[in-house]
Amino acid sequence: MDGGDAWVLMSTALVLFMVPGLALFYGGMVRSKNVLNMLLMNLYCLAVIPLLWVTVGASLSGSGSNGLIGGFDNIGLKGLDGDGLLATAFLMTFAAITPALISGAVADRMRFSAWAVFVPLWSLIVYVPVVYWIYGLDAETGDLIGWLGARGSLDFAGGTAIHINAGAAALAMVLVLGKRIGWPGEAMVPHNLPLVLLGTGILWFGWFGFNAGGTGLGDGNSALGATALMNTFLAASAGMFAWLLVERVRDGHFTVLGACSGVVAGLVAITPAAAYVGGLAGIAFGAAAGVCCYAAIQLKYRLGYDDSLDVVGVHMVGGIVGGVLIGFFADAGIIGGGPEHEGLLFGGGAELLVEQVISIVVVLVFSFVVTTILAKALAATIGLRVDETAETTGLDRTEHVESAYGDVLAT
Repeated sequence: MDGGDAWVLMSTALVLFMVPGLALFYGGMVRSKNVLNMLLMNLYCLAVIPLLWVTVGASLSGSGSNGLIGGFDNIGLKGLDGDGLLATAFLMTFAAITPALISGAVADRMRFSAWAVFVPLWSLIVYVPVVYWIYGLDAETGDLIGWLGARGSLDFAGGTAIHINAGAAALAMVLVLGKRIGWPGEAMVPHNLPLVLLGTGILWFGWFGFNAGGTGLGDGNSALGATALMNTFLAASAGMFAWLLVERVRDGHFTVLGACSGVVAGLVAITPAAAYVGGLAGIAFGAAAGVCCYAAIQLKYRLGYDDSLDVVGVHMVGGIVGGVLIGFFADAGIIGGGPEHEGLLFGGGAELLVEQVISIVVVLVFSFVVTTILAKALAATIGLRVDETAETTGLDRTEHVESAYGDVLAT
């Protein structure tokens, strides 16, 4: 085992740790009567997605003979050597956290039984094809064959495949589910901000594996790994600073929730560009995300969609910001690419920017439409939303017969 393999092993654990981190981040943001439900919605993804991934997901999203979907060569881990197993395990953690992101949008009102069915179905019919479109390889030559990636769009660690994909699905889900009882007139503030901060710290920690972990695959590249790590650090810091600054100017105060949201917005935005940009570009990505995501969250009240924990505003919008900025800041000297990898600010033409926009729009539309169909099918069959009594009482008691805080009445 070389250093690259060791780093991928470590990164796999880092990204895995992000799932309970996300659970704490979201769990602190919901009302106390729903915190256990939120924790379990996230942890459930670690139960079902690894099983789905090793049986069919990894094979269908990995390599094939066409640009739309992979083949069956590695079904059930068949034919994988040590390197193949390592890559599969690493990518399995990404597959697990992606549907978990959606849970924040549907908080407080989705039936857990519906979530249990939604997660594997969505992953198979939405996540797997999108991953292949961007990263799929030719089974014979190893060349990029997924139709979006082959066209020239760039997505280093999942800004489009994960964050935009999950954000578009989140928007579809909240439109089908409808608003929470009392929203927006009733205040629904986070019940435990220390949990939110703890979750943010775990996410930030794990994100170094998320963005820089892939640089250890194959022959490894320490320079790319260092670039991805530095960009990740700078973007998170700039995202937090920008969000806090906007809060202070607009609202007259700084908030812990704003600081945490800014960190995540910056991390989301730099994800697609982590090893495609250099210098101080990470600061620009984070700052832009902090401002744009803050503004996007304000829009949900004007547009009237109840995205409970701002998955659309942070993950979808943050992913779009990062994907578009690649068209301006991409530096072929870092990734070792040709003129097609040069952004507008580094002497390139508009071709890369156009390809970025095309891939973003395709994934937005595909994920939104297919998720809408899936959500309506579940609503018409097993039911998607809890009844009014259960929602008012709280999902911890009605869905799981548990209480996060003993016998204290959750509110």
